[in-house]
Amino acid sequence: MFLPNDVIQYANPVRTIRILWIAPDRTLAFTFELGLQHSQPRTVALNVLADDVLTRRARLLQDDPFAAPVPPAPLPQKYHDMQAKAWDVIQGLQAQVPALYQPRERAAMVAACARAHGVSRPSVLRYLRRFWERGQTMAALLPDYGNSGARGKTRGASEGVKRGRPRKSGEHPGRNTDAEMRAIFRIAVARYAATHPEFSRRAAYQQMLQDFYRDRPAADLPSFGQFSYWLDKDGVPAQGRRRNAAAVQSARLP
Repeated sequence: MFLPNDVIQYANPVRTIRILWIAPDRTLAFTFELGLQHSQPRTVALNVLADDVLTRRARLLQDDPFAAPVPPAPLPQKYHDMQAKAWDVIQGLQAQVPALYQPRERAAMVAACARAHGVSRPSVLRYLRRFWERGQTMAALLPDYGNSGARGKTRGASEGVKRGRPRKSGEHPGRNTDAEMRAIFRIAVARYAATHPEFSRRAAYQQMLQDFYRDRPAADLPSFGQFSYWLDKDGVPAQGRRRNAAAVQSARLP
């Protein structure tokens, strides 16, 4: 049976969606495409999603590659303040689902919310997308924490300056690991673990290059060291468990 926040991944073309909401009669759902800058909620028949998974056009991921990571403790108070502000802005909107997912209704709600809280409409939409993208939890509203030079914390990147150990002589220096690349790392692990009984980090890395970087220049390719480092840093599990197909079958309509 599908549940809100389930994440479904399509292979051709590659895209990943989150189920935001399921109708009480289980006829339809609202979904949100992940990793897309201007994504919007979309309505889809629930039995279509079930058929996509049962016919292997898509996979129901056991592990959520876009979920907000567990924050380190303690966090600076300013991060908690930013989280509280974001929730204060959107909690009234979230109380109005599923109407919030309809484009026309959402536009009016966001405009009213922006006026009421004295923030811009793009800020309201940014809070909403962050909430939907990262798992619809309070942790999703925390800012990306990172502080240059601190042990155990992510260092900030300066434009044109490559972080980390230089690559071997003759190799391109590569690019810094950003949030988009880290999301791809998590997706790659989930995809590989879902189709292989034994997990190989090196093989998962090679599959990721084929799936996501096949036609990209060498300058855009992450190194295996980056891939491995960020899997450990983000706490990505080495192997996900497969969902029982019978559970998906139960989501189909009679």
